[in-house]
Amino acid sequence: MSAFDLPWLVADIGGTNARFGLVTSSGARPADVAVLAGSDYPTLPEAVAAYLAEHAGGVRPGAACLALAGPIDGDRYRLTNSAWAGSVRDLGVPYAALLNDFEALAVSLPHLEGDDLVSLGGPEPGHGVKAVLGPGTGLGVGGLVPAEHGWTPIPGEGGHVTVPVVDRRELEIVQVLQSQGLPHVVAEHVLSGPGLVRLHRALAQVNGVAAPDLTASDIVARLDDSLCAETVEVFCGMLGSFAGNVALTLGARGGVYLGGGVLPRIVERVRTSSFRTRFAENPDMAHYLEAIGTALIVAPQPALTGAAAWLAQRARRELVG
Repeated sequence: MSAFDLPWLVADIGGTNARFGLVTSSGARPADVAVLAGSDYPTLPEAVAAYLAEHAGGVRPGAACLALAGPIDGDRYRLTNSAWAGSVRDLGVPYAALLNDFEALAVSLPHLEGDDLVSLGGPEPGHGVKAVLGPGTGLGVGGLVPAEHGWTPIPGEGGHVTVPVVDRRELEIVQVLQSQGLPHVVAEHVLSGPGLVRLHRALAQVNGVAAPDLTASDIVARLDDSLCAETVEVFCGMLGSFAGNVALTLGARGGVYLGGGVLPRIVERVRTSSFRTRFAENPDMAHYLEAIGTALIVAPQPALTGAAAWLAQRARRELVG
């Protein structure tokens, strides 16, 4: 088997779950998708081997593209919220490449359409620089820039910038978190699944009330609990300010897209929250931001779609070159 022989292996590796799929023809969306719990496997190669053996009929892929939630250095990776680290060469695939997970999500954007997206306000996203961000186990950020022959993704670690705070309540929340051992509160500390839990506890302390220990899933599910509802609203508002900052930083006039594992569970609550108001609420650049469309990605496995598109682009270049 040689490089770029089909099928291709694609993966989206997060701090909690590892999602895998197979691409059986160039341009096709991934099939045979399976989600494996990262905690069940000591290393990434063991998780890959388990997927290929148990879900893909033991096939040997000619190429692989793995999107990982963490910084990439050549062929080496280290997940931010997991102990997995190593080299992609350890997979034994003829051609294997690594992308940051939000880099892969960015590559997917031109391939998403119709029911893959839910509008969060503003005009329809158009051609131009695009930004993608989203809360999951962490907070990912990426970009997509128009190029002469397609698009170029931009990886980043924007989830680790200082948390955006715009009012007294949010300042008090940050002060509570600082008193609990987070001297420098970054966006990911509140705008993520674990961040929802921190936000809930901190908001309870700010309000002077007792709060039970709840998971992120519990918090978003308790629609009749006033503290949980307030937590989700604060979360969406702060996310709006963060998304506006990303849009301004990248000049993302082609649209801002939200992904990650948290938001698809609360689509209507995001739409009716202060997210869009906070997104465009800037004393100097409100008109600029109001002209940028915002959309929520609800496609089931968009990072796998991005990884497949990236491999198809590389395969075409190899054929031409």
